[in-house]
Parts: sequence; C-alpha cells; structure tokens
Amino acid sequence: MKVEKNNVIALTYSLRIPDTDGEMDVVEVVTEEDPMYFIQGISGLPEGFENQIEGLVVGDTFDFTVEPEEGYGEYDEEAVVELPKQVFQMEDVNQDELLQVGNLIPMTNEDGERMHGQVLEVKEEVVVMNFNHPLAGKEMHFEGQILSIRPATAEEISHGHVHGEGGVHH
Repeated sequence: MKVEKNNVIALTYSLRIPDTDGEMDVVEVVTEEDPMYFIQGISGLPEGFENQIEGLVVGDTFDFTVEPEEGYGEYDEEAVVELPKQVFQMEDVNQDELLQVGNLIPMTNEDGERMHGQVLEVKEEVVVMNFNHPLAGKEMHFEGQILSIRPATAEEISHGHVHGEGGVHH
C-alpha cells in the first residue's frame, strides 16, 4: 500500500526552519512513540508536504524542503491588523490575561471563517494582531519515515480526520 489520497498515514518527522542567521533550527519533532496520523489529501497539511510523500510505502524515509509558496504562503503584511479592544470583551474572560503579547487567540472573520491571531502589541484603544500562519514565509525542511498506511473509513473521510489510534475519539 502506498501514500495516496484517502489513506491514513502514520509517520515520524523532524521539522527545521532557517533562523535569522540562516542556520537550521529544529522546531518540531514527532517520534515513533507518538507519531502523526492524518488522511492524505484532506489533512490540511501543506500541499507541498503531501506532494513530497505521495507514493511512498511503509518503511520509506523522506528528506525534503517545502518552499513558502508550497507551504503556508508568503508572509502577508496585510494580515497584521489593528482591532478595537472592545472586540475582545467577553463575559467570563479576563481581558488583561487574554491580551498578552504572544498569545494565540481563536477568532472568526466576517465570512465566518475560523482563524488564529497572535497578539503583537496592546495599545490603549486597539490590539495589533497577526493572522499569518506562524510558518508563513518560512522554508520548511522535513526528515522522517512512513510508519503505517491503511485505507481511511468512509466515516473518517466524511469527518475529515482519523478516528481510533492516533486520531479523534468520539
């Protein structure tokens, strides 16, 4: 069985991205003890990642780089916005705790799309938020191995995620 659309894949990987000096920093490691499970083709992972592992079989290793345009896109200055502080006023939420620089806050835009924004700065009347993906504009280097492959069930495909081992239990 190969990595192809609608198969459940389990794999290990390390992810490295260049730092400001051009050195490669390890930012994430997924091990055999706690592998990543996903459904190829509907995972929400970058297309460049899925394209690179397409056709691999259990035991195959991989070592590749995904450029920003095949990953999370280029960094978009227009995705950094100022929002009025009153947007963050909610019952049972301490606004001072919520609005800490660096916090990721789940939000919904005017079209009803869910997104995460990171607090960059808190001013007197507005909050500066960054809605770029944290890896936007970054070259991502992956090394890893395919651990298992199985067909996704119809229910998993309709739900868009893996059930059972390594997946969602509901």
